[in-house]
Amino acid sequence: MKVLLLNLTLMALWVASTGEFTYANSALGFLVGFIVLWWLQPLLGSTAYFRKLPLAVWFSLLFLWEVLKSNLRVAWDVITPRKFRQPGIVAVPLDAETDLEIAVLANLITLTPGSLSIDVSEDRRTLYVHAMFVSDPDQVRREIKRRFERWTLAMLR
Repeated sequence: MKVLLLNLTLMALWVASTGEFTYANSALGFLVGFIVLWWLQPLLGSTAYFRKLPLAVWFSLLFLWEVLKSNLRVAWDVITPRKFRQPGIVAVPLDAETDLEIAVLANLITLTPGSLSIDVSEDRRTLYVHAMFVSDPDQVRREIKRRFERWTLAMLR
């Protein structure tokens, strides 16, 4: 967290020194700050920041891609006369253990059109998900674990 604050401070200094407050200039300032901090990494001590920030950016892009695909799939199902949906509830076994990991995973699933996190079992080992397209429940489980849980755990652990 300290390194993120340092990176944001360097970004603010960049923006102030260039006198141009735009998204592109702020992003450039953040990137320059990241490179400077990466170069100074031996002075900062042990930190996962340089591994997790690129991972978070990559995961954000993947998540946006999943949202786009899900939107198109749901929209196609709505506008076509033939309905492709086969709604169902799927029990997804969890590798996530902490409240934060489970909450982030459940929210990512809910933010994706066509799926909704319903509940977590009392032992917190199973997440119940309602999905719009459940022709194969095992496939839905695999997709949730591969697309969402794996990346969530990589970022939060």
